[in-house]
Amino acid sequence: MPADSRTQEHSLLGRTLGRLALIEKHEMPAVIAAFCLFFCVLGGYFAVRPVRETVGTLLGRDRVADLYLWTWVGSLAIVPIYGALVARLRRSVFLPLIYGFVALSLVAVGIALRADENSVAVGQFFYVFISVLSLFLTSVFWSFLLELFDNAQTKRLFGVIAAGGTAGALAGPGITYLSVSVFGNSGVLFVGASLFVVAIVCQRALLRIWSTHAVSASDRAGGATSVSRGDKAIGGNPFAGFSILLRSPYLLAIALFVVLLAAANTFLYFEQLRLVEAAYADTGDRTRIFAKLDGTVQALTILCQLFLTGRIAQRLGVKALLTIVPIVMVFGFATLAATGTLAVLVVVFVIRRVGEYALIRPGREILFSQVDNETKYKAKNLIDVPVYRGSDAVSAQVSTALEGGALGASGVAALGAVLAAVWAVNGWWLGKRSERIKPASH
Repeated sequence: MPADSRTQEHSLLGRTLGRLALIEKHEMPAVIAAFCLFFCVLGGYFAVRPVRETVGTLLGRDRVADLYLWTWVGSLAIVPIYGALVARLRRSVFLPLIYGFVALSLVAVGIALRADENSVAVGQFFYVFISVLSLFLTSVFWSFLLELFDNAQTKRLFGVIAAGGTAGALAGPGITYLSVSVFGNSGVLFVGASLFVVAIVCQRALLRIWSTHAVSASDRAGGATSVSRGDKAIGGNPFAGFSILLRSPYLLAIALFVVLLAAANTFLYFEQLRLVEAAYADTGDRTRIFAKLDGTVQALTILCQLFLTGRIAQRLGVKALLTIVPIVMVFGFATLAATGTLAVLVVVFVIRRVGEYALIRPGREILFSQVDNETKYKAKNLIDVPVYRGSDAVSAQVSTALEGGALGASGVAALGAVLAAVWAVNGWWLGKRSERIKPASH
């Protein structure tokens, strides 16, 4: 990646991003580096995600529901480990280290799957590992970006940066769709590992920009540079995220938003497993249909991120980003309850995921743009990973219990509609509250 800002500004990617978003000259190197990093991170994850879904069909819905509990346990376990890394290591050390660990882990699992694709133990470990990883990596990425850009910049730039991840998420399933028949599911994991190796290079480039240039407008106005922040450990207690969260009504409301989001996602996910399992007997066909769904979602998402997200955030505010999808999901769940067909599920599923990536995710990150660094790294990670996965675990148990009981699949969908209405109210309150918060000093 070119180091000087003039070269980056006049590169093809720089010119393209400059036409799509209001990016100032001094911001371009950081935006390009962040765009490329997110491309590699989500490209690697979404390349292996269809394999996870296929493993889920092999394990069975009841076992997957139990794995949600283990995923929650893993999410809780990662909080003090990550908290210790943040407290003791510089960002230039622990951020690339995380991507290197992921690459090595994917290679190890790929070798194990090549030896025995039907191994229950390997399948369970892989399912839990990827489920924890997906939220953790995204949370870590945005935590650093929130340190790099100020509140005004997040509204302008986070949509186009998120599009980098979506481009990777679009490329990942495409690679999987074309390669799984040649290399098998295990070979797909090696492809994912290679993308995380490239992510290390991109992260180091972004760290170099952060350490040597002023990026935020507030820094430039004060005559400071990012060096004034210092690439040093944040310090504090590895468990501080828990106390920070419990002391703040604002953070607790964000946690509630995540709980409701996870519930809606989990209800749809288990219905997807049920209907796809019934429609496709061959595991390769299942992997391909999951890859097709991912590809469709990412293609629509990148269009929304490039042309809508930033404009909605600037003109209508964060509250619009956080409420549009829940309102739509009220009607989506109601329609699914009335029909219960695979075609309707696909439409609702695609709308939900496009809206989450294009609107909700940037909106959630903007909510953290005015808090201090310890909150950005520790409390945010606690909400993004164990709170989310804990909600997944509870929702999975509730979904399987209700579907097998008196409610059935249609009753679960009706419950989803009610929760989506509460979700919309919660999102509106958060958006209004965030507009009244003064930026915290770092």
